[in-house]
Amino acid sequence: MTSGNVAVRRLLGPDARGLLIGFTLLIALFAVASMLVEGFASANNIRSILLLAAFLGLASLGQTMVATVGGLDLSIPFVIGASNILLAYLFGTAIPPALAILIIAALGAVVGLINGILSYRIQGQALILTLGVGFALVGGAQIFTTIGSQYSGTVFSQVPAWFANISSISGKTFGLSFPPVVLIWALVAGLIILWTNRSVSGRALYAIGGNRVAAARLSISEFRVWVTTYTISGVTAAITGMLLLGFSGGGFVGVGDPYLFTTVAAVVVGGTSLLGGAGGYGATIIGVLVLQVLTSFLVGMGLNYAAQQTVFGLLILPMVALYARSPHIRYQI
Repeated sequence: MTSGNVAVRRLLGPDARGLLIGFTLLIALFAVASMLVEGFASANNIRSILLLAAFLGLASLGQTMVATVGGLDLSIPFVIGASNILLAYLFGTAIPPALAILIIAALGAVVGLINGILSYRIQGQALILTLGVGFALVGGAQIFTTIGSQYSGTVFSQVPAWFANISSISGKTFGLSFPPVVLIWALVAGLIILWTNRSVSGRALYAIGGNRVAAARLSISEFRVWVTTYTISGVTAAITGMLLLGFSGGGFVGVGDPYLFTTVAAVVVGGTSLLGGAGGYGATIIGVLVLQVLTSFLVGMGLNYAAQQTVFGLLILPMVALYARSPHIRYQI
């Protein structure tokens, strides 16, 4: 390995190859879109891309943590939808808004905790199990919020102006016309990347995902790490659902539906292995930006939703094939 390669790996971490591939794709995609779509590189469009990317990025954070240990969380879109309508409902009660937000965040943590414990106990069934938990949660939320109401799945309430400002395209950050949620995402991303790459507890995720037997011999608690990642996923999904309420101004149970597979797609396009032990949130951020730039590009080209899904599939296939050429970490020892 040359000194240049060593320098790159020290700068970007052990997943430098995936990050460089994703970053190159992102730059190329943005350049092509800027040439073919008028106004694509404008400040307003870039601000819009970053705003929508922040929602997907926060939702994909938990999916990345779970994938790193070798799991998968399909309850994320349902937690997003349930949190969205439940917070809208609580905003219409006498409960202080700040307390309502903490209640929903705690609910997300509880759901994640349940997912983690159950999926750990029933190994190999995380995908179906989390899907079932998600269905139960969103159904219960709909029943609770529609008691005495003629609207099913939609909750109308007054969203506090300060909360709406956080997720608004016209939101102000320190007096500047920039959505605060993008700054929040950047800060959270920085902390997560620092934690996973520079702390013992963060590296434990890679140890569990890479080789559980070896991790156990290092006295790393697989149960604790596994449950922690799912709890993080539940909290970040709940936060995403709440922030989407500030963006739309009204609660809608189906707001999380687009995130069912886009969170997984962002993880895959970023280069994080669904087998665990390789990748990270830095790679997922690149994947999120690639998907969001691509979505904006396709919309600018006038493609409908079905055509967009086709292009996404055609993008994911070669990306997976490209990353698959690198042997998994557990086969490199």
